[in-house]
Amino acid sequence: MIQGKTLRDAMISASNSLAQKKQSVDELNVFPVPDGDTGTNMSMTLANAARELSRLEDPTVSEVADTASAALLRGARGNSGVILSLLFRGFSKGLKGQTEADGPALAQALTLGVEAAYKAVMKPTEGTILTVAREAAEKGREKAQEETATPEEVWAAICDEAEASLQRTPELLPVLKKAGVVDAGGQGFCLIIRAMQHVFEGGEMITGGQEAAPAAAKKASAAGSFETDIRFTYCTEFIVGREKGNDRDPLLLRAFLETIGDCVVVVDDEEIIKVHVHTNDPGRALQEGQLYGQFETVKVENMRIQHQNAAWVPEEAEGPAPLERVEPEKDFGFVSVAAGDGLKALFADLGCDQVVSGGQTMNPSTDDILNAIEATPAKTVFVLPNNKNIILAAEQAIPLADRKVHVLPTRTIPQGITAMLSFDADADVEQNLIEMTKAADNVSTAQVTFAARNSNVGGQEIKEGQILSLENGKVVGTDTDIHHATVKLVKNIVNTRRLTGKGVDFITIIYGEGMSEADAEQVRDSLQAKYDGVDITMINGGQPVYYYIISIE
Repeated sequence: MIQGKTLRDAMISASNSLAQKKQSVDELNVFPVPDGDTGTNMSMTLANAARELSRLEDPTVSEVADTASAALLRGARGNSGVILSLLFRGFSKGLKGQTEADGPALAQALTLGVEAAYKAVMKPTEGTILTVAREAAEKGREKAQEETATPEEVWAAICDEAEASLQRTPELLPVLKKAGVVDAGGQGFCLIIRAMQHVFEGGEMITGGQEAAPAAAKKASAAGSFETDIRFTYCTEFIVGREKGNDRDPLLLRAFLETIGDCVVVVDDEEIIKVHVHTNDPGRALQEGQLYGQFETVKVENMRIQHQNAAWVPEEAEGPAPLERVEPEKDFGFVSVAAGDGLKALFADLGCDQVVSGGQTMNPSTDDILNAIEATPAKTVFVLPNNKNIILAAEQAIPLADRKVHVLPTRTIPQGITAMLSFDADADVEQNLIEMTKAADNVSTAQVTFAARNSNVGGQEIKEGQILSLENGKVVGTDTDIHHATVKLVKNIVNTRRLTGKGVDFITIIYGEGMSEADAEQVRDSLQAKYDGVDITMINGGQPVYYYIISIE
């Protein structure tokens, strides 16, 4: 049987193993555009779970699975990180209430995770991590039916099949076969479960996720000076499993907690009630919570001690102040994702309450987006991811938020800008969702960047360092000159729109870091000479990665 401590150590060891090998996973990415990279995203996601798991002293497998599931979900970055979190979410269901796990339980837990992952992806693609995990789970269930099979043998069968499935991914995805690689997400998954197997079989944990960085000079932090501002000492969090027949209204619990503390969050569904409160009397909070059912998790932390411990921090740990949850005051609010001071300011000017820093190469986590949602003083919050690799992470924040959230599937910055401009404060939620989505879909996006790696896309050989032209996220050409690539790309998109009857009235040139205003003016002048009747404007977006992002509508 697999004990809780063993499962904990296995997952921490897997996190350290993936951190050491994430670059090799990143290098399997076949799309040449600089991105968040699969290995990095999966590693950062799993590291979030490892941090929480390291705090468990003598856990059951159920406690390990619950802790990992919650941390993975909140820390999920990029599509690969979200799918990884969903695969392990099955463990929290399959191992619920168990102190230890046998082979059938492990196989069933992985199966439940696979089912959750497939449901979350609108159009599952075979030949990816989904296929690898599904076929591994099938083999695990088959092995678990053998009466003499041990948990270690079941997990070994899962690992063996996952690696065999990984080798078959190029046969399912032609783009992998042409590039001569296997699926990056599947490779990351194989590394994780194989590292877990090593611990299951009695091997030593892998430590030190990354090469140690030189010790940084420490400096005083302002955290300690805030101690006297802490009105309520204890951060109290708990989850109550709702009892059958107990119809007590969770709103009453919230009302009570408001009388003994602040920062109250009460989120409920048919099975659980999740509570967060800052209070000087955590005992009363727990006593009241127990009236609604049995505790599944409880955590009480002394915030004064936390601030004292944070009085000295490494200089690199400093960053923007964490967002604070606020109560809804208005009907609608907006959260957008963008990188670059100019773009952040633009979205703020358009009415976004919070702009999460992120985009290509910098995928924010589900928790980053959730914090921004709960720092938005609105009953209904619209989230604009503005990147295809952030949409899934944003959607995972919906059930975690304490207010209504709608994620518009904006895949580019221009789509997000147009969606914001199309919002009608007098319309209801459904009407705005329809109109904002329709407006975003009508925008064509041109992006000019560089090739981060050698690749082959659509039969076209691409060399690292070449200038890449992207139309609505798809590579359509290469060049050696940024100006020439940009003008040619826009002309092709304009011609296509006119041929399909969409027309062109506005072109917005958003130039990024490294490009000057004079550079952008040359692009504008070249286009204006070609399209005299079109309104062409320039914005200093300051975005990384993309020399130009151009909106055409």
